Amino acid sequence: MLMAVPALPGPALKVEDLLGQLETGVAVLDRSGVLVYANPAFCELFAVSPSRSHGLPVQALGEPARVFIPLVERVRAGGASVRLREQTLETRTGRSLHADIGVSLWTDDGVLLEVHELGADISAMPTARLSESLRGLAHEVKNPLAGLRGAAQLLKRRLVEPDLVRLAELVMSEADRLAALTDRLLQPGGKPHLSVLNLHEVAERARALIAAEAEPALRLERDYDPSLPSLRGNGDRLLQLVLNLMRNALQAKASRIGLRSRAEHNVLIGDKAVRLAARLDVIDDGVGVPETLRHTLFMPLVSGRSKGTGLGLALAQEIAQEHGGTLSYRSRPGQTVFSLLLPLGSEPARASETGWTDHG
Repeated sequence: MLMAVPALPGPALKVEDLLGQLETGVAVLDRSGVLVYANPAFCELFAVSPSRSHGLPVQALGEPARVFIPLVERVRAGGASVRLREQTLETRTGRSLHADIGVSLWTDDGVLLEVHELGADISAMPTARLSESLRGLAHEVKNPLAGLRGAAQLLKRRLVEPDLVRLAELVMSEADRLAALTDRLLQPGGKPHLSVLNLHEVAERARALIAAEAEPALRLERDYDPSLPSLRGNGDRLLQLVLNLMRNALQAKASRIGLRSRAEHNVLIGDKAVRLAARLDVIDDGVGVPETLRHTLFMPLVSGRSKGTGLGLALAQEIAQEHGGTLSYRSRPGQTVFSLLLPLGSEPARASETGWTDHG
């Protein structure tokens, strides 16, 4: 029987009935790690008979229990909810399940386990597929880019006003960056050159570019953590990532875009744990991510706009993964936050080798 929860207003409705309607797999575990409730979606994901789920030890779920048990123990010890994104679980039936996992306190004695199956195995989406989609485009833009840079260079020589000179230089630097990007797309497989860089400098460069192309009414805000250390990365690639996120915000009819940086301690990035990571949030007040796209948003060729290419966010996720990081989001109308998480310092350690406390 499900543990007691606060009564809901209105007609009597059991919590089991509410959870039973969810497409997300939900189970409640007692203090000893035994299932006291599992909704139909959870039973289907793990091939468990609904009539036999009550009283089933979590270990009986097989290999996925090795992921669930440390998360449950972590939540019991610290009280904070834990979420792991894009995990691959091998079920007892041999099925490879790709899902987001969440664990939180339910009552003093119970823990709520959520397993949200993703629409497709994003981790198996080959990088080559995206690069192949862009390679033809790279051929087409190289010559126009060279002409654009040449025109900006000639224009700069004739300008006197400092602000206009800076704009011409901005056009030239962007043409150079895009030319380097096309070269990389034409020669796939090579790793980007990494150097020590300041994430705030990347963010400020993106901010300047967006300010130059957006309407004057757009409010651009920033809230940086000055203590954030430098990291190793490719400045051009990270700039492309931030620009893609900010341009998405513009296309979502945002009137305000904010950039916020923070240091994160003892976090999980995928299945790896890092002692220190940099988080850069791109926050906007636009219309939000459509519900129909939430499970496929980072896949190539998926777009919520009739004229969209569906490549911007897929490329952004690819760049984050190149740097050992990840890109996630949360969204509702009026507030969407895309969060880039990048490891700082030494090579990340496996989560199973340490006593990490949180992050998904």
